[in-house]
Amino acid sequence: MKVLVVDDELPARQRLRRLVDEMDDFEIIGEAADGIQAIELTQKHDPDVLLMDIRMPGIDGVEAARHLATLEKPPAVIFTTAYDEYAIDAFDAQAVGYLLKPVRRERLARALRHASRLTRAQLAALRTDDMKPEKRRSHICVRVGGRLQLIPVEDIYYFQADQKYTTVTYRDGEVLIDESLKNLEYEFSPDFLRIHRSALVAIAHLHSVERETDGKQFAVFRDCDARLAVSRRHAAALKRRLRGG
Repeated sequence: MKVLVVDDELPARQRLRRLVDEMDDFEIIGEAADGIQAIELTQKHDPDVLLMDIRMPGIDGVEAARHLATLEKPPAVIFTTAYDEYAIDAFDAQAVGYLLKPVRRERLARALRHASRLTRAQLAALRTDDMKPEKRRSHICVRVGGRLQLIPVEDIYYFQADQKYTTVTYRDGEVLIDESLKNLEYEFSPDFLRIHRSALVAIAHLHSVERETDGKQFAVFRDCDARLAVSRRHAAALKRRLRGG
């Protein structure tokens, strides 16, 4: 079984590598120091299981696991952490194991054996898109050509509902995601504000609201050419936010 070790602390990675090397039927195929590296190495090496810390800079372990769960064949995830209050988040992210540091050899072996009993088809059937994480995502994850692409939330100008999908317009282009505008608004408020029943915009990227001669109003961005219609219902709230209210 191929194992990827993910931890931002080198001594922790070295300890896990040493413990796994002592076991039969398990092979360390790489190490990652954060969630982004974990996603990249997972797609490169196709590990069967990740031993992953939770508290890491940038994309933490729980967010990385949620992104990885969208793969067609996601790996099993065993969380390792010194903070047992993260247990609920860990299992919400469909982890198959949860180990407190310092990790003991016997418990690690038991968790790895449990992970080996779960098929990838079973893991692929687990869904996390209906769960509201306690800590909002720092990135939006999309599948492009069978691979995962991470978009920093801070680079997103707006979300726009488009029939059954939502278009994400960001600094480098556009992508489609299978998430509802309602759930995105719930997760990313107050930094994103609804301006129309089909549009949710990033306040940080907005410049102003322009009114045309026919009375219609449009949101104008600082560094994006798009002009989005503002509904009469949402206009007052948007103007208050732009004034800092």
